[in-house]
Amino acid sequence: MIITIHSQATSDERAQLMTLLCRITGSQTPVTTTILGEREIIALDIKALDNDARAALQTQQAVAEITHIQTAYKLVSRAFQAESSSIVIGSTHDGQPVTIGGEANSPVIMAGPCAVEDREQLVETARAVKAAGADVLRGGAFKPRTSPYQFQGLGIEGLHLLAEARELTGLPVITEVMETEMVDTIAQYADVLQIGARNMQNFALLRAVGHHPHKLPVLLKRGLSATIDEWLLAAEYIVAAGNPNVILCERGIRSYDPQTRNVLDLSCVPLLHQLTHLPIIVDPSHATGKRELVPTMSRASIAAEADGLIIEVHPDPDHALCDGRQSITPSQLAGIVRESRAITSLLHGEVYVA
Repeated sequence: MIITIHSQATSDERAQLMTLLCRITGSQTPVTTTILGEREIIALDIKALDNDARAALQTQQAVAEITHIQTAYKLVSRAFQAESSSIVIGSTHDGQPVTIGGEANSPVIMAGPCAVEDREQLVETARAVKAAGADVLRGGAFKPRTSPYQFQGLGIEGLHLLAEARELTGLPVITEVMETEMVDTIAQYADVLQIGARNMQNFALLRAVGHHPHKLPVLLKRGLSATIDEWLLAAEYIVAAGNPNVILCERGIRSYDPQTRNVLDLSCVPLLHQLTHLPIIVDPSHATGKRELVPTMSRASIAAEADGLIIEVHPDPDHALCDGRQSITPSQLAGIVRESRAITSLLHGEVYVA
């Protein structure tokens, strides 16, 4: 259930509503409100109300609207917001803003190296990504690795290099945040905060990026074996904390077959468009683990009506310090960008002009 509070409600009217809700829910925990855009709302996981409770709520002066939502995820559901969310990337720093989701007719392509290795590598890749027609530069400053002996990223130095690359190319920057203590620091450099698959249910981290005052867009990757509902509930944590700017990222789920790194669940793309108003993009790099499969699965992702892609690109993939096997070259990226926009034009019944 979602309760929208009247913007003109007095403090006494609000207090009366909160007292009633605590009594209805039988909870001693204070009911909290969330500000989403111009709306102040209360989200509650109440499946049904008896007639007396319903009547009492509807007579509250502080209540503007009551929306009953059956799913466990409330704020990210289509029942709460019918129109698709439109999220602006790059409005906080000095990059060139790009819009994803909503009525945007062009897929947003995020591309760059798995890890920032040094200045030369990043600047070369950033310029190539820009020349290929991509919209956002990705790059890991802090890298969660399965083995503690693998390259873990440059840390703060990597953030400085990403900021420099944005200044040189105008591309907004996306990079991963792994710890609650680093959210504020990384937000000073990044245009999008990425939460990786391993942290999808790191609830403290989800709340931290949700509470951050800048409300930077958050790219939330699907967990290694997460269900759709678990993924959407993770997104709900961020939105319920006050940040509506969430982008979902399908990156494959774990299976028993070692031929690919993961199984790319493209059926989730049209399904999510039915269930949620949030934009969804696909990561064909982590999903397949093989660079020769990335172009094909990129085409398939856009054909499934994904709002964009996030792809690993390296000027010399065979010598990359991180995920070189799945990284493509800048020339391959240029082909993917052209094909993605051509497919999108076709889906919209338009003529594509390169």
